[in-house]
Amino acid sequence: MNRLEGKIAVVVGGHGGIGGAIAERFAAEGATVYATSRRAEEGEVAHAAGRLRARRVDAADLTALAAFFETVRREAGRVDVLVVNAGISEFATLDDVGEDHFDRTFDLNVRALLFAAKAATALMPDGGAIVLVGSIAAAIGTKGYGVYGASKAAVRSFARTWANELAPRGIRVNVVAPGPTDTAMMAAASHEVRATLTQLIPLGRMARADEVASAALFLASDQSSFVTGAELPVDGGMAQV
Repeated sequence: MNRLEGKIAVVVGGHGGIGGAIAERFAAEGATVYATSRRAEEGEVAHAAGRLRARRVDAADLTALAAFFETVRREAGRVDVLVVNAGISEFATLDDVGEDHFDRTFDLNVRALLFAAKAATALMPDGGAIVLVGSIAAAIGTKGYGVYGASKAAVRSFARTWANELAPRGIRVNVVAPGPTDTAMMAAASHEVRATLTQLIPLGRMARADEVASAALFLASDQSSFVTGAELPVDGGMAQV
């Protein structure tokens, strides 16, 4: 079933990990997908149902981000679905946090997300969908990740406001909130860190990136046509029970 057949989708932060899994899944479901990343290799990959077009863009560079959306406008003419996944997570306690740490986190996790949404909605026809990748960190107080958690709380707040603002156009805005996910970033963590996190998850394991992609697909497709302003946790119950 091609749930995004004929759609034009943009995935900001769509290379590797969760973002890459979302971009691949959307293309497999029939969408033409523009996926950005600072590390992406420029190019186009054909899928059985859709296409995936990789673009090297630093989302925190608003000039580059604007130029990217102008390319999408010129080539595709519209954006039906927007996913904003670009983000960073760095450890710093209150005693250690500095201006650089704060600026790096909020520039990418919040500022870039805001202006990506603004650019996309200018190209989005009525009935579009926005999926913001948040985190259960917005709802729990993980030591050393206060700035990251606050940035993801901002994402949740934006979704509520934009769901209200865009409702007259039939544009839905939702958040998918992963818990610990087995990506390359997580693989770099120590065995002890991974084991500790896994012990906190009722289902006894971390999420797979494709499981988060499935949740994002649900929120992007007509299967969630009466869902907006919501947050869908994909955390194995970690922050739920």
